[in-house]
Amino acid sequence: MTELVAIDYLDEDAGEVFAQSLHDTGFGVLKNHPIRKTLVEDIYSEWLDWFLSADKQSFHFDPETQAGWFPAAVSETAKGAKKKDIKEYFHYYPGSPLPTRLRANIETYYQEANTLAATLLKWVQDHTPDDIRARYRQPLPQMIEDSDKTLLRVLHYPPMTGREEPGAVRAAAHGDINLLTILPASRVPGLQVMRKDESWLDVPSDFGTLIVNIGDMLQEASGGYYPSTIHRVINPTGDIVERSRISLPLFLHPRPDVVLSDRYTADEYLEERLRELGVK
Repeated sequence: MTELVAIDYLDEDAGEVFAQSLHDTGFGVLKNHPIRKTLVEDIYSEWLDWFLSADKQSFHFDPETQAGWFPAAVSETAKGAKKKDIKEYFHYYPGSPLPTRLRANIETYYQEANTLAATLLKWVQDHTPDDIRARYRQPLPQMIEDSDKTLLRVLHYPPMTGREEPGAVRAAAHGDINLLTILPASRVPGLQVMRKDESWLDVPSDFGTLIVNIGDMLQEASGGYYPSTIHRVINPTGDIVERSRISLPLFLHPRPDVVLSDRYTADEYLEERLRELGVK
């Protein structure tokens, strides 16, 4: 893997090229996709203001539903890592509490991103080799029908102060839990994906592109054909060290009852991983 090249969503062979990229690298980058740059831009701006306000204290997360604001003190520790990530974030599920002034854009984005994610999952289904597709207990698009588990996370990586715990990074090396993760490129670089030789490759941060990666559940369902590639967000250096970074990943989840493999249902897999992350 020498680089990730943006795939034109409008090309006739986009689905095939996209699925091949996911198989080869665990990642795909899309341009000319349906998610509007102006919507993402507005969300980045208004949520940065919100994270810098005292209003977030009124939306402390619910341990049962995992919805709401997670302060840095209780943020994730990546599986196998010893330091907490340097971040705070907000979890949104349909119907969960939202700051009133942020509701319109986030609900619109959630719907548009879910619609696009379903299309991308169909691309994966259609271009999976027959012998691998036979592993799926049901077609991939059916796994997300009527699912209320798909999570939109609004992440805030704060500016670096120089007082961070030694060895802590914005997001330690990890794999995602879900089927697919849909992520608009940030205006601030830092996302990296691990190559097969365990060196690190910068993921393009061209604003307006969309980054998609495989999660552990799709890796499980495909018997490893689609790899859940390890990735991380490194700490900034140079003139961007004092800049916040907002990120907007949508974690596409199946219904809890979906059977992923002989080993797991979706619910069993999710609960195991949440315990490993220390958030349950």
